[in-house]
Amino acid sequence: MSEELKKIEIPEVISVGEFAELLGKGAAAVVGELMKNGVMATINEQIDFDTAQIIGAELGFEVKLKTEEEVRPNTEASTDEQTQRPPVVAVMGHVDHGKTSLLDAIRNAEVASGEAGGITQHIGAYQVTKNDRVITFLDTPGHEAFSALREHGAKIADIAIIVVAADDGVKPQTREAIDHAKEAGASLVIAINKIDKEGADTNRVKQELSEIGIIPDDWGGDIPCVEVSAKTGDGISKLLEVVLLVADIVETKARVEGHGRGVVIESHLDTGKGPVVTLLVQEGTIRQGDWIIAGASYGKIRTMDNYKGQKLKEATPAMPVVISGLKSLPDFGNWFEEVKSEKEAKDWVERQSRKKTYKSVTSIKSVTAEDIANAVTEGEVKELPLVVKADVQGSLESLVTAIEQVGNDEVRAKVIASGIGDISEKDVQSATAGGAIILGFNVSINAAVNQQAKREGVDFQLYKVIYELLDDVREWLSSMLEPEIIETEHAKLKILGVFKTTKEKVICGGKVLSGKITPDLEIKILRAGKEVGTGKLLSLQKDKQVAKEAMENEECGLEVGTSKAIEMGDELVFFTTSTQARKL
Repeated sequence: MSEELKKIEIPEVISVGEFAELLGKGAAAVVGELMKNGVMATINEQIDFDTAQIIGAELGFEVKLKTEEEVRPNTEASTDEQTQRPPVVAVMGHVDHGKTSLLDAIRNAEVASGEAGGITQHIGAYQVTKNDRVITFLDTPGHEAFSALREHGAKIADIAIIVVAADDGVKPQTREAIDHAKEAGASLVIAINKIDKEGADTNRVKQELSEIGIIPDDWGGDIPCVEVSAKTGDGISKLLEVVLLVADIVETKARVEGHGRGVVIESHLDTGKGPVVTLLVQEGTIRQGDWIIAGASYGKIRTMDNYKGQKLKEATPAMPVVISGLKSLPDFGNWFEEVKSEKEAKDWVERQSRKKTYKSVTSIKSVTAEDIANAVTEGEVKELPLVVKADVQGSLESLVTAIEQVGNDEVRAKVIASGIGDISEKDVQSATAGGAIILGFNVSINAAVNQQAKREGVDFQLYKVIYELLDDVREWLSSMLEPEIIETEHAKLKILGVFKTTKEKVICGGKVLSGKITPDLEIKILRAGKEVGTGKLLSLQKDKQVAKEAMENEECGLEVGTSKAIEMGDELVFFTTSTQARKL
């Protein structure tokens, strides 16, 4: 009969070293088993649960997933009252059917109506007022964006206006936009555009819509269809009225009080402000000075503007706002959430980032003899891969030399590619292949390459001062250092008697030689001056009564959690450990 597998529980992501310790195996054995499965991971690198489960089974263990909480920092149910908020509208459709023109027509109608101030910059969203009611429009990406981005656009919207050209009809991209909106639970409004054009045939469009299950309201269905011309402005006012009517039916409500949360709808790097992010508030209120988490980034809201560039102190549901103050750029479609403090934000982001930096059997890379040698001999060395761009050759050479001098025998920066000029598509490709961060000194990045970097998940940073660049590299490398473990000795005790020994516990007694013993201290077991095992103080007694402490020269009884035997004459050292972040 085969031996039953030993069971262990692990989190979703675990370091190779921690996993080896749980298995009771040497790190080399686990690293070797990973290599057999095509995964190169050193002792300090992370592996995912699926990988650990496979490796564990091969080493005779049943590995189970330890259930972990938290998907969002604030998970408590809100009891705050919900009130009406502006509807959020996404405009979607085929690239040539006039989506951008329609958005421009809606904006122009707002400016023409005498609303003070114009839109000073493209922030991915704006608001218009109709019949004294506000409507929030999302300027979702056009033909250059992937369907995933269009899907994000629909998921954060209450209403999706599907633009169909009167002279062209329903196209595959139209059907895709409708599907995304339906999946996201957004209510549909059809805008039949270009009614001013020769060849416009609204009945044909309605017939084609009916064939894919979208029955117009004037054909006995429940989907509003509005005929418009973005060019002349005809029908724009009616379209906005229909949007408000649909909003009344779906009852767009949200809580206004309490912590703010929502979604990122655009982000870019500004030379003066750093990361600049457009947020759409979905619940609660955010204020200037609040700490927020946004995707894999966090920060304190330093400035907050509305879509017109006007300064704001706070933002409520369905408001698009432009903020600065985040540490890095979040991605389009990431959620954001207000938290109470910098510590809460930083701790949460660090915990979540562990889940993204792991090695897995699902992403196997080729293993060479050199890799194996490096994994064994350099298991303690971590590398930070970088792509470096500068404006002139002299600066580049100085930068690369300076960067490669930052580090020690545990962590180091490795420049995998470098060059002169603005950050290019090739740089993004190099960074993707090497898992690198791109550093730019006195250079820029154009919009197309910026979008490519976002799609590929490549982080880039731009600098004007060389010392700031080197400080960041030093900070990143410092964060990769294993923390210093500080051991503080509290007391020593000599064993005078051992009363009971089991597999997991020893009940014994002794005399305190120095210091003060309190429950829950860690223990080292010394025999003839040499450490033979470790344990933990589970309980303490004096005069057969539970005690909170035992002082020097007092005798006491101990219940020690340990799998090691304790003998007469052994010495126990009581201590605590703490960790301290290290810096280069």
